[in-house]
Amino acid sequence: MQLLPWDYLFTRFSAHATPDLYTPFWVATVVLLIGLIVLYNVRTRALHRHAPYLDLYEWLLWSGISLFGLLLVAAVFNFYMIVLLVILITGLAVMVWIRFIRFPPMLDAYEHKLAKQRYFTRSKFAHPESTIRPKGAKTKTTTSRPNAGRARASKNRKRR
Repeated sequence: MQLLPWDYLFTRFSAHATPDLYTPFWVATVVLLIGLIVLYNVRTRALHRHAPYLDLYEWLLWSGISLFGLLLVAAVFNFYMIVLLVILITGLAVMVWIRFIRFPPMLDAYEHKLAKQRYFTRSKFAHPESTIRPKGAKTKTTTSRPNAGRARASKNRKRR
């Protein structure tokens, strides 16, 4: 370190000015971006029937792509370190807001809805004979002779 820590905020983020941070930073950004995409694919396949969770992971995916994409652009084009920190802090704050403030009320409401559905389904089929038709509700049965109905119909036609 040749400068004071706050003086580094107004230097360009490059391999020459900050050689100990530059390569690990862009490598970590690429790894986190790939990890985010893999996480999105795995979780959306597992939760494909639960719309609120899909919305959550889609919001996290696009905010993460924006964050890590901007960080890569800032590293490649040697932006000032303060710009890099503003992008990083803002992007992480948005991701934390999405995960812990915006979606928890929606997820709680969805969990209550699922619990209600499970309760009513369980109570509907709780009695062992609830799926068995009661004896009084029989359908119309035919006689034991296979052509008895046809013979009666032809008799009625002859009477007319």
